[in-house]
Amino acid sequence: MWTLMIAAPLALAQEPVRDQIYTTLAEVDRVTPEALVVQAARPSVVFIETEITQPVRSFWGSSNRTFSGSGSGVVIHSDGYIVTNYHVVKGANTITVSFDGDPQRYGAELVSFVRSEDLALLKMSPPDRRSGEASVPPVRMGTSVDLMEGERVVAIGSPYGQTHTVSTGIISGLHRDVNVPNEGLHFRDLIQTDASINFGNSGGPLLNIRGELIGINTAMNRQAENIGFAIPVDRVREVLTDLLFPQARRSWLGFELAPGEPLRVARVWPDGPADGAGLCEGDFVVSIQGKDILTHEDFLHASLEIEPEATVQLEVAGTGERRSLELSTWDKVDGLLFERLGMTVRETLIGSNRWILVDRVGPDGPAEDLGLRNGDLIPAILPRAGGAQSALRIRDRSTLAQVISRLQPGVSIDMDVYRDEDEDREFSRDELYKGTLELR
Repeated sequence: MWTLMIAAPLALAQEPVRDQIYTTLAEVDRVTPEALVVQAARPSVVFIETEITQPVRSFWGSSNRTFSGSGSGVVIHSDGYIVTNYHVVKGANTITVSFDGDPQRYGAELVSFVRSEDLALLKMSPPDRRSGEASVPPVRMGTSVDLMEGERVVAIGSPYGQTHTVSTGIISGLHRDVNVPNEGLHFRDLIQTDASINFGNSGGPLLNIRGELIGINTAMNRQAENIGFAIPVDRVREVLTDLLFPQARRSWLGFELAPGEPLRVARVWPDGPADGAGLCEGDFVVSIQGKDILTHEDFLHASLEIEPEATVQLEVAGTGERRSLELSTWDKVDGLLFERLGMTVRETLIGSNRWILVDRVGPDGPAEDLGLRNGDLIPAILPRAGGAQSALRIRDRSTLAQVISRLQPGVSIDMDVYRDEDEDREFSRDELYKGTLELR
């Protein structure tokens, strides 16, 4: 009772002061830079849910069991392309994504990944149905070359299923090397931050105070508090340009661009799609399918939407006026084999077995140097690198492409080749040839 009698007069004496304080506070702007960053970037952040089916053994035998997983991602292009960590979607049978404030879930597919970088590229399907909007809003890309220790950052993700959670902090360190032993990964040059990054934040964005993407949150130190890591955005951009986008292409156009802008054609593969359309080295690509192409990023995004065996309209500028070209694309398997081997192949049934036959041989390539011809059958190959100890039997185009894609230029490949000399559709030991070619 005595305590209350003393406290009450003190509170009454402070009331005018408190009113003045509240009046002053009412004039304080509640909109902080962090709040603005969240408002700008949150529409580009997705909550990723996965389902993985795995066989499970028990006393009664084996059965399939479905496990659920989750993580975060960020939209990098309005066509519905999303970047996340590969471990978030690894082995997933189904992938769905959702946006803050939108109760609907949207299907997504894994279009490419680089395990060693723990990065993956997803594609929403179809993005144009999202709440009636024409496209999904991409994050604004920043740079990680000028990051400073101590500068403020914002992380958005879905830790432990708490979707679109915001945490703030500073950059605590730069150029950190981190091992993730359970995944067999070793990261170099990571960004360290004290912004809270927990399970479910993986794949989400780390943003600077301008709302620009500066990193993809990926790893955390489980033995410490307030230590999180992110892959620098400049490294993410390199992986996208060099690996994820090219892997995601479904078609092959038959030409390469030189670095820098404007987009100059540096190489045209003889007898390829671009060569057949009349594209020349030194031409500048101006538009694809009526869309202006100003940067390499524009070109990469446009090429992702091109189907194999489709007709594509190109507009190019050369030494004279602009001209329009009509290019018939190949699929990516034909393109890879033509670039690396100088040939394409097709599958055929001989008896009850499926084999691959040489379908097209390009000029001045490894296949022509070896003397391969259309119709030659290739039952097996033996790369002189990559750890192969015995010949690899090749039954389909995709398997051949997978083997070739893992080998470096200059690697020699021993080949068994059957040539149907008498055209009786039978391949005898007398028609077996052996040779070696060198990958481009």
